[in-house]
Amino acid sequence: MYIELDLGTRKTSIFYREFGVGTPMIFLHGGWGYDMYAFDNQIRDFHQNLRILIPDRSGYGRSSRGAVFPRGFHRRAARETIAFLDALEIERAVLWGHSDGAVTAALIGIESPDRVHGIVMEAAHYDRRKPGSKRFFETAVTNPDKFGEKAVSILAREHGEDYWRKLMENHGQAWLDIHYGWQDPEQDLYGGRLAELSVPSILIHGSEDPRTEPGELDAIQALLPQVSIHVIDGGGHSPHSEHRVHGESNRIVGEFLAELKGISGTES
Repeated sequence: MYIELDLGTRKTSIFYREFGVGTPMIFLHGGWGYDMYAFDNQIRDFHQNLRILIPDRSGYGRSSRGAVFPRGFHRRAARETIAFLDALEIERAVLWGHSDGAVTAALIGIESPDRVHGIVMEAAHYDRRKPGSKRFFETAVTNPDKFGEKAVSILAREHGEDYWRKLMENHGQAWLDIHYGWQDPEQDLYGGRLAELSVPSILIHGSEDPRTEPGELDAIQALLPQVSIHVIDGGGHSPHSEHRVHGESNRIVGEFLAELKGISGTES
């Protein structure tokens, strides 16, 4: 399905998937798009109580293509998500954000808490400067084919053979711009405001996530002592879609949803 969004300075056509009934849950994908880390296991387990909506953010998949991602693309994605909720006349939703999507979800929770029932932050980033991922982002810019045949096949299928390399270049360069701009007054991705996140939230994270810098989870926990951080043993960058650990991810999230008030079929 498609919906047209008027974002003031730009208009965009957003493709989205919809499954189930109940309280809306918005899944916000990461920097490679949706298909690489699909939400199939969660659709299967949660669709009876949740209306699951999965938009391709602009520049991805079947949504309007974007030329260049700005350094502040997380905030742009947050504004786009609020416009998506408005267009579908959704007052409040649960947000499940993965990787870049987790940053976006937290920004929405900070800036528009009245629109959020609760947040699942998965594989969240905190630091702007990511030395452990610098070569990864440089590869995305200069030679994304090096990510391997399977990744290339998925990326080309989802984003188009004519476009996926440009998408990887745009995303990798946006992160390099964030990395090299780390001397800015705020050295995190939340403008120094993460401690303001007050909506019910949890964080799930793979113990083997290669995109995590030393101390990132500790920094998040220090700012958000009320947020439970669940490190899933053996999980990588996408516990929700990994065969060995997706069941544990769903169990943790299911318990979190059961504690939220006003969620259809999951009230405590």
